[in-house]
Amino acid sequence: MKKFLILQLRPENEASDSEFEAILRFGGLSHEEVHRIRVEQGNVEDINLDNYAAIIAGGSPFDVSIPEEKKSVVQKSVEEFFNKLFDKVIPQDFPFLGACSGNGLLGSYCGATISGTYAETLGSVDVWVTDEGAKDHLLKGLPKNFSAMVGHKEACDTVPPGAVLLVSSDACPVQMFRLKNNIYATQFHPEADVDEFILRVKVYKYAGYFPPEEAENLIEAIRKSDTPIPKKILTRFIDRYRTEK
Repeated sequence: MKKFLILQLRPENEASDSEFEAILRFGGLSHEEVHRIRVEQGNVEDINLDNYAAIIAGGSPFDVSIPEEKKSVVQKSVEEFFNKLFDKVIPQDFPFLGACSGNGLLGSYCGATISGTYAETLGSVDVWVTDEGAKDHLLKGLPKNFSAMVGHKEACDTVPPGAVLLVSSDACPVQMFRLKNNIYATQFHPEADVDEFILRVKVYKYAGYFPPEEAENLIEAIRKSDTPIPKKILTRFIDRYRTEK
């Protein structure tokens, strides 16, 4: 059985560990089915795609759109890693699902402009499935409209060249896209639930996602959130690419 490669970018241990467990929990994966790599820790070996069933990339506090001179050494190394990875993933149409940062990294690689125009504070938002999205394996038969957890300081300004828009919203038009047949990116977080996002409010209180004094109000609003559909998208991706059922 080939494993799922879980790539993480969060420097904060508590947030990284929680995100990892959430991906496993809501994706229906066991620890034995995955290989976890924390990319931001550096010294990552070259990825041989033949060893894996699919790749899932988590979120991060890094912003692709900030000036190059303001990027840390860690962020530059993360971006370099993903650019080299996409050099392999895209020609092979290798199964990939990137959440939040994955959206920006993949979108930027494909030539989309990434900016703060469509930033969203941490919380639940309403999104909808496009006509093309309704035909996609990960979305077919799901509700046309659903709620999803978001929290990002940047997003794709337009659909990346060559990509198909699958999910959109008023506040952030590019919520999910697909490249070729098997490469996906979501601006929303398919792995996140209420507890996960409350933790992220606390961890990233001073990271620029929202005014720090708004933290408690955000937490109260998040407690009322109900976002089951994004988790089904994550589960469908995993079930689709498992090499052994």
